[in-house]
Amino acid sequence: MSEAIAVSAKIGIIGGSGLYKMSALTDVQEIQIDTPFGSPSDALIYGKLSGTPVVFLARHGRSHHLLPTEVPYRANIYAMKSLGVEYIISASAVGSLQAEAKPVDMVIPDQFIDRTRLRTSTFFGNGVVAHIAFADPICHALADILATTAESLDLGETQIHRGGTYVCMEGPAFSTKAESFLYRSWGAKVIGMTNLTEAKLAREAEIAYATLALVTDYDCWHEDHDSVTVSMIIENLHKNATNAQTVIQAVVEKLAANPPKSEAHTALQYAILTDLSKVPSEVIARLGIIISKYLK
Repeated sequence: MSEAIAVSAKIGIIGGSGLYKMSALTDVQEIQIDTPFGSPSDALIYGKLSGTPVVFLARHGRSHHLLPTEVPYRANIYAMKSLGVEYIISASAVGSLQAEAKPVDMVIPDQFIDRTRLRTSTFFGNGVVAHIAFADPICHALADILATTAESLDLGETQIHRGGTYVCMEGPAFSTKAESFLYRSWGAKVIGMTNLTEAKLAREAEIAYATLALVTDYDCWHEDHDSVTVSMIIENLHKNATNAQTVIQAVVEKLAANPPKSEAHTALQYAILTDLSKVPSEVIARLGIIISKYLK
């Protein structure tokens, strides 16, 4: 981390497509962090929302130069952890797999299906074995605050959907129609390309994690799919980004006033199977703050 800046924040925000900054941030500082897993997607932006310290990161970089597969997920989560983050609110553009989840609606998923194949989604390996519990991949306490807060706000035509399954695909191409109909037959609600990888790593880092999924369009299963234009999707991205910032700012205020306990905060307590006293020092150093409290 930059030696000139020493900051910390319990709340982290990861912005996806269309959400590259938080306009309401004050006292803004850019923080460059090098991690054992490389550099994050971009500088982390430290600031205050309604007086509460937060850290913001643009998942694809502020110029959107990273494919979903290219996002340095481990570096992003490790950097958040190094700044003291205990809760991550992840905003993500998604396609809808169900008619009731309309463009510009918001979904707070509670499950994931993994369709990725080219990513590393764990900090472990190289001599240290850990198996986190992941039956419930989202922090329910954080997701409830997210949903309750969003429901309490006037967001115009936007509707809030509690729960649902997020299919995480590799990308960057979108689904075939056959795939889209398959995911619908599984009962999945939305499809995206990023959040499951983040959720797994956040759990290993003992950070509570919840997704604010922002619907931009129906996936290719929908009969009106061919009438969707790029300009329509861009317009929806802008609407979603505005609404997401409104929701996130209100959620931050509630989190600051009453931060919930999360099972994620002790996720590694019984997950590490390796005797850490017998692990080479360079491996321990690479894992760093992920396992530091279990070295005592």
